[in-house]
Amino acid sequence: MTGDDFNAFCQSLPATTHVVQWGGAHVWKVGGKVFAIGGWDEKEPAFTFKVSDMSFEVLPQLPGVRPAPYMASRGLKWVQHYAAPGLSDDELRDYIRASHAMVAAGLSKKKQRELGLL
Repeated sequence: MTGDDFNAFCQSLPATTHVVQWGGAHVWKVGGKVFAIGGWDEKEPAFTFKVSDMSFEVLPQLPGVRPAPYMASRGLKWVQHYAAPGLSDDELRDYIRASHAMVAAGLSKKKQRELGLL
């Protein structure tokens, strides 16, 4: 997945906003809460996203996937796809979609209604 593919996919999800911050990272939010971060300063793009407890245990065992720097060290269940082989594009889309859903579900019901997520 390229950076452009990542941004286009994140933009296609409901009620998302995009900001470039933290030294050029592409940060995607739903309801003001981060659900995915993309950066491509390195040779290979890196994509960071929230995962379930089980996925947090399993995914970092794959080559090219690790606990997300900074976030995982603070007890958050986030991983980063940072190198090949890592995850396929379809798998990345599935995990980013799930991250969006988890973050959106954590918003208040009022906020979810305002954003058309209910």
